[in-house]
Amino acid sequence: MSGMLNKEESKSRFDKIADDLIRPMTKNDGLSLQIWIFLLVTVLSLFGYAYFLQLRDGLGVTGLHDYASWGMYISNFVFFVASSLVGMLITAVLGLIGIKWITPIARIAEIVAVAFAMMAGLVIVFDMGRPDRLLNVFIYGRLQSPIVWDLTVVTSYTIISLLLLILPLIPDLAIIKRRLPNAPKWQLLLWNILSFGFVGTPAQYKSIHKMVRVLSILIVPVALAIHTVTSWLFASTLRHGWDSTIFGPYFVSGAFVAGVAWVILAMYFFRHQYNLKAYLHDEVFDKVGKLLVLVSLVYLYFNINEFLVPAYKMKAGDDHHILTLFTGSWAGLFWFSQIFGNILPIILLLFKRMRKPGYMFTIALLVIMGAWIKRYIIVVPTQLHPHLPIQNVPEAFHVYTPTGPEIAITLGTIGMAILIMTILAKIFPVISIWETAEEAGVDHETINQ
Repeated sequence: MSGMLNKEESKSRFDKIADDLIRPMTKNDGLSLQIWIFLLVTVLSLFGYAYFLQLRDGLGVTGLHDYASWGMYISNFVFFVASSLVGMLITAVLGLIGIKWITPIARIAEIVAVAFAMMAGLVIVFDMGRPDRLLNVFIYGRLQSPIVWDLTVVTSYTIISLLLLILPLIPDLAIIKRRLPNAPKWQLLLWNILSFGFVGTPAQYKSIHKMVRVLSILIVPVALAIHTVTSWLFASTLRHGWDSTIFGPYFVSGAFVAGVAWVILAMYFFRHQYNLKAYLHDEVFDKVGKLLVLVSLVYLYFNINEFLVPAYKMKAGDDHHILTLFTGSWAGLFWFSQIFGNILPIILLLFKRMRKPGYMFTIALLVIMGAWIKRYIIVVPTQLHPHLPIQNVPEAFHVYTPTGPEIAITLGTIGMAILIMTILAKIFPVISIWETAEEAGVDHETINQ
């Protein structure tokens, strides 16, 4: 924290910080925002029509069948769960060990986490042929069922992520209410409800710090559980490609990679769209780039382990699966995910010049594309190599090809997650006002005036 300032300097600095971080909420984004919302609404309209068809006609409108019963939907579910883990990484892990440079990105990470955690739960419903029977999972679910545990940890993680988003917002909402008294009534009502009567007493600040710390500790095992349980859905079977003892940490490490990449995209967007270069500056991008290298190296280690051992032994069944990925029909997607989604980003980000915002935006896009494709080739190819021979079944059962409705629903869920982030960024400040002011040496008395 900077040295404490005199009253006049403190007020001047706080006014500058507050004005800069509140401005995006009041700024008229004009045509650019309208086009952005129109594109998202268009995607969601296609999603709505496609899901109507699926509800009316059943899962037969998709490319799913008796063998490939999991496809794009479950790939998307695993991808969303992965992307949501960045909230735990930034807020909990880095926050608990006292890393200060995360202040401008902590709320962005939580917005990403909340959006994708919410959508992860919905994707499960979209994958069900009879979503009206979802309640049966809770009424008749068995404790030994990984699906019950998956729903439990996804719900728990979403709730804790929401709390970690809302609690640090409380002082900011009290500030915003004072500075935007003429805001729309619905916004004032929302801010008034979520500020919980905060007036800025030392006891209130202490309570917020304590609750955030407790939740940051609690979310670590929940976040690890959400991806570990998801990995168990695969690893508890005997299928070639899924029968692995390292799927838990393998999935967790891959989740950190996808999540950090999403934060980089959000940082770049907010930096330019909301003119926040003074806060999301090059040094922050440089440090997040180094973080992406670190988690990518861990992920690369697990990728090598995942394929080196079975490739060395080449047991019956495993050999066909591995050769299909390395040199067969899935080789293009497999090597794209490995090279462009992991190896190349590591090499590029080792150079300081490549850790600039523009380059990192492009690298993050490649990482996200690679991350989604990687989940797809984890989910699908294994199902097309069952233990029993595929015979006397329709020719279409030998392959899995996503249909138009399936693709529209998948894109719609991604669009919904992005729309949630867009809305949250317009009704709440994307960077914490009071924590940024604290870092700048502003006292609480000035913050609460």
